[in-house]
Amino acid sequence: MRDLPFPVRDANAAGGTGNLGNLPEWDLSDLYSSEDAPELDRDLTWLEGECASFAADYEGKLADLDAAGLLACVLRNEKINSVAGRVMSFAGLRYYQLTTDADRAKFLSDMQEKITIFTTPLVFFTLEINRIDDDVLKAHFDASTDLARYEPVFRRIRAMKPYQLSDELEKFLHDLGVVGDAWERLFDETIAGLTFTVDGEELNIEGTLSFLTEQDRSKREAAARELARVFQDNVKTFARVHNTQAKEKEIVDRWRNMPTAQTGRHLSNDVEPEVVEALREAVVAAYPKLSHRYYELKRKWLGLDVMQVWDRNAPLPMEDSRIVDWAEAEKTVMDAYNAFDPRMGEIATPFFTKGWIDAAVKPGKAPGAFAHPTVTDVHPYVMLNYLGKPRDVMTLAHELGHGVHQVLAADQGEMLSSTPLTLAETASVFGEMLTFRKMLDQAETPEQRKVLLAGKVEDMINTVVRQIAFYDFECKLHAARREGELTPDDINALWMSVQAESLGPAFEYMDGYETFWAYIPHFVHSPFYVYAYAFGDGLVNALYSVYESGSEGFEDKYFDMLRAGGSKHHKELLAPFGLDASDPKFWDKGLSMISGFIDELEAMEG
Repeated sequence: MRDLPFPVRDANAAGGTGNLGNLPEWDLSDLYSSEDAPELDRDLTWLEGECASFAADYEGKLADLDAAGLLACVLRNEKINSVAGRVMSFAGLRYYQLTTDADRAKFLSDMQEKITIFTTPLVFFTLEINRIDDDVLKAHFDASTDLARYEPVFRRIRAMKPYQLSDELEKFLHDLGVVGDAWERLFDETIAGLTFTVDGEELNIEGTLSFLTEQDRSKREAAARELARVFQDNVKTFARVHNTQAKEKEIVDRWRNMPTAQTGRHLSNDVEPEVVEALREAVVAAYPKLSHRYYELKRKWLGLDVMQVWDRNAPLPMEDSRIVDWAEAEKTVMDAYNAFDPRMGEIATPFFTKGWIDAAVKPGKAPGAFAHPTVTDVHPYVMLNYLGKPRDVMTLAHELGHGVHQVLAADQGEMLSSTPLTLAETASVFGEMLTFRKMLDQAETPEQRKVLLAGKVEDMINTVVRQIAFYDFECKLHAARREGELTPDDINALWMSVQAESLGPAFEYMDGYETFWAYIPHFVHSPFYVYAYAFGDGLVNALYSVYESGSEGFEDKYFDMLRAGGSKHHKELLAPFGLDASDPKFWDKGLSMISGFIDELEAMEG
């Protein structure tokens, strides 16, 4: 079953006020018409019965099935995943529209508990797949091409074989999952319920973070200090959530004999630890020529002796602070998508016309932005918090890229469509790059080009440098938690230990900045998720350089890659482009694009 959606974008890019036009809202009726829809009752009743029947028909028997029998079993499991995913997508999306609503929170919790109870008897499925002899499984694949299609699913399941517990313990952990989910909900509801007062105006976290991109430096400072005050007031709650989640993970990892805290994430991402380490080392080694060099430039542009943290995402002094209304944002992104290939524009159009995007900032709505694939027989939904800054246009391009990818991959079916996180960022970052290049081509003055280049460099630093710093913070956090309970001050110190290294000597850090780890949802919802952003950015930069070189048939190869969903390993997906992520030089190729943009900015100063 697919995970619930959650906000995954670093919410530094929102900003602006004014008339943004007709912002779309979700129409969730393609999932269910309401929480008491008869179709929902029908699906829950079917799930309860089918899960019990599936267990009765197959538990203890998977090793004895022939190829046809195993295929029938897989198809029934896929159907269960699809129906359960539909229920949880509906409950989750309704909740994220208004996380402070008690009825929506209760409905989500009730659905989670029902689905967990129904699906507990199915835990045997992956455990027994891992007991099938390799030669027997290979013979089944040879005998049935329909079953062989699912070989990547079996390969990823069997990667967990060394870390598998007894059937009884696996069922216990499955049942216990709702407790961990409750800590995630506590985090979400705490974040959504926070109120901040800036210049006499009461705001939620999204509106407050948006002030960090204001031209007026005093507003940026006021917002940063207010964020620090509120985070400090709530830091014990956030520390409790992080301590509990990290300890739970440590216990499960220890029982499974996982060699590192990161192993589970690498397995789910279908990526080798050495590839991730090569990425991390390449990025950390590049800090001086990327973030350190860029922020030194920005310090001069802002006319400061030293930058404060509230200057990190400040607009440039010559930057146009106009608001981009929704119609212009839609046109900008769609023009870029269509210019690349009309097929991309065709796939993207229904998001704008059929209620697949929820764009407005509203009280109680989850912060950030995401694209959730729901299930393969429906369609994705995109959440934004659109406030009209140019970077919000890039966020739209990013999430729409996810949506296009999810639509294309849906033909793979429920078990093969879901893309590992490392590859899930491919279409989103590529969509951003297309939109950026379109806007860069349309720049009318050197100042406009400079502003666009600087904005893109900042986004790439946020996506690569900042996320690898986040990854290092998480590695330190989980290692420290293994030694004992962490106080808020302990976590604060770990956070600060990665900030100066990644941002460089241009910065000074205000009192209170040490608590800014508290609002990042990735750390709670999906430990070690963050390196996927850097992976995706590096991969797309390398891909885009192939596209720019005029590689014949690039568009068709690109669509084939997106259609593959989770059916291929990253080596297979990149081979048609002549790329290999396991080659350490691969990451230097991606990082050199960022460095090249900074070279151009420096040359403009000449």
